[in-house]
Formats: sequence, C-alpha cells, structure tokens
Amino acid sequence: MKRLALALIIILCMSSMAWSASRPVVIELVQYKQEALKIFDALAEKFNATHDNIKLKASSPNEPITILKTRFIRENYPDIIGIGGDMDFSNFQDAELLADVSKYPGLQKIKKAYIDIIEGLEFVPTPGTYGVPYMANAAGVLYNKDMFDEHGWKIPRTWSEFMKLCEDIKAAGILPFYFGYKDTWTTLAPWNALAVDLAPADVCQQVNMGKTTFAKEYKEIADKILAILPYGEEGPFAYGYNDACTAFARGQSAMYTIGNYAIPQILSVNPTMNIDSFVMPGSDDPDGQTLNSGVDLMFCVMANSPHKEEAYVVLDFLLDPENIQMYVDDQNSVPCQTGQFKLTPMLDGMREYIDAGKMADYQDHHYPTEMSVSAMIQTYLIEKDAAGFLARFDRDWARYNRDVIAKVQKYNASH
Repeated sequence: MKRLALALIIILCMSSMAWSASRPVVIELVQYKQEALKIFDALAEKFNATHDNIKLKASSPNEPITILKTRFIRENYPDIIGIGGDMDFSNFQDAELLADVSKYPGLQKIKKAYIDIIEGLEFVPTPGTYGVPYMANAAGVLYNKDMFDEHGWKIPRTWSEFMKLCEDIKAAGILPFYFGYKDTWTTLAPWNALAVDLAPADVCQQVNMGKTTFAKEYKEIADKILAILPYGEEGPFAYGYNDACTAFARGQSAMYTIGNYAIPQILSVNPTMNIDSFVMPGSDDPDGQTLNSGVDLMFCVMANSPHKEEAYVVLDFLLDPENIQMYVDDQNSVPCQTGQFKLTPMLDGMREYIDAGKMADYQDHHYPTEMSVSAMIQTYLIEKDAAGFLARFDRDWARYNRDVIAKVQKYNASH
C-alpha cells in the first residue's frame, strides 16, 4: 500500500508539472491610450495567434495612471506598462519601479532623439534606460491645404513670415486660427511649439539647478503666444477642443495650432479634408526651426516582473515593422523606430524634421500636474499680464517642485 501511494503521488506530481509546463505565460500590458484600445486588441489577438507559450493580455482602463498608481501601492504590478513621456514616467523611474532596458537589443532600432528625450525626463542622471519609445506626436500648425493652394499662401519659415501670413489670411476675409482655449490644455499646443525655438530644451533642469529662471527663459514665448491671439476666433475661451476641431474641419479657419493627435477628430467631421502641417517658426532664423515632438507612447518593463524574458518577446513583436505600421495607420502617429514607414500625408510638411531627428520635447512634459500650467497660461492670455504670469511661474515651480529641486541640488553637490 505504501508503494502504491508513493507511485500515485509521483504520477500526480508529474501530471501537475506537465500541466503547468503546458500553460502559457501571461504577460499583462496596461497602456494609457484609450483611443488606441482597438488597435491594441488587434495586436494582442495577432500575437496570441502566433505564440503558443506566451499569452498577451492588453488593457486600457479608465483613469489608467490612477489605476496604475493604486496597483503599485498594492504591489500588484503588470509586466509592461505603456505610458507617455511625461512626469508620470519621471516619477515611476525615480521610484525605481521600472527595469533598465539598456541591454534590450530592440532599443538599438529606436531613433537617438527619442532616447535622449526620455532620458532628459530623469530628475537626476541615472545609469541605464528605462523605457522603449514606441510612438511620438508632432505638433505645430495644421492647415487647410486646399485653401492655401487657392490663395497662393506660402509656408512660413520665420516668425516674421508667420505674422505676415496671418495678416494676408485676415486680409482675405478668412480667420487665420481657431484656438478652442476653453479647454485649458489646448493652450499648451502653441506654447510648446514656440518653446522649442525660443527656450533651451533642458530649461526645467537648468531652473532646478538654480542656473536660470523661467522669467528670463519664457519671456519671448509669453510675448509671442499673446501676439497670435488676435488672429483667432472672437472669444476663444468660450470654445473648447471639439469646437475648434469642428470649426477647422468646416473651413472656418485656415490654420489650427495643434498636433497630429487632433487629426482623427477633425476627419470625423470632414473625412475628405485636405490637411497638411508645418513647424511653427518661433524665431527669424530659418535654419533654427525645430519640430515639437515628444514620446506619446513608450513601453516600460516593470522591475518586479517575474517574466522579463517573455516581456521582451512581446516587445519584439510590437516593434516588428509590420505591427508598427498597423499602429501608425490606425492612429496617424509618428514611429520612434528607424525605418521606412508610411506616414499620413498630413504630416508631409514636418517629414524632413522627423527623418532628420531635428526635434525637441514638449516643455509641459516636465511640468508637475499640480502646478496646472495650462490654466496659468489661459489666465495670462485673458489678463495679458506677462510680468505677473512669469513671476508666478517661478514661484509656483519652486512650490510644487521643491522635492525634485532638493534632489537635484543634493545630486549636484556630490557629483
């Protein structure tokens, strides 16, 4: 009986081991772009149809960053997260939640400009790389190409040409811009687009180090975002993002100071609209133009994931050029990977900057959420008090960023 019992135990153990070995490893990917939920579902379905030993579970919950933070507190980590290149990434990296992916071979395919952008988000320089940039945004000016062709308007390469273009459009009885500043975040689009020409890309880090002030570095940006305001709709603070997209789609303005992320919304109103784009010139140096482009989506492997090897297999799949093109076609995005990808023709005017990697990050990717910079800009555009706005920017930065400033100064003291 003892021998029989022992034999049964051995058989049960072997059966259990065989059953466990046959079960696929589930890799959970939580990403923050709800508008990309369908394409992620399609990619997950494609992955699962071609991989027997790994199952990809992709999700995009409501309030994804809040959900992720709650899960982190409970130490309930997914294997991969898909987030933007902003302060959330900075905080997660600083908290040592993310794995160093610098030795991941797929990183070699990513354009250096985007690697530099995410490493520039670190509060203090940290050895390693903690994200794999996947998709980027490109922001500047979208314009009605048919309207421009009809009137013979030329694409401006300098600030002076930009202002003259606005005057010419206005003289033709057409509204140059629709802004939609009721939704405060829309004020950041022209702010960021001007900043890449007019302020150092690392101005936030320089301020944290005590080397400069926003009052000094942001003065010209403040002046010029106010200078374009009279060329927009009457009462721009009464209309929101959807209003602006709709008005531009219906030909109520010749231009729209926004990024490629607005294109799907515009086309939902006017599917046949002929749109193109150009980099917003902030200075009078025609060779000094820089594309405002940041990492819209990156993948980070969680440091606590027990399945890193399988997570890298998932990343290999997502970085396959065919799958990147699927995402680009669906979202009108800009891939961060090198290669010959077919971009929407609506970004033709920005293509030379994208191909050359001549770009700089969005300034607001370095701003703490609590500071509500977009609301500050909206208030400034209403009150038109540049001195007060810039003084408040420095004051609020010191208040909301005090922990980061202390960390930076401590790091500099020992390095």
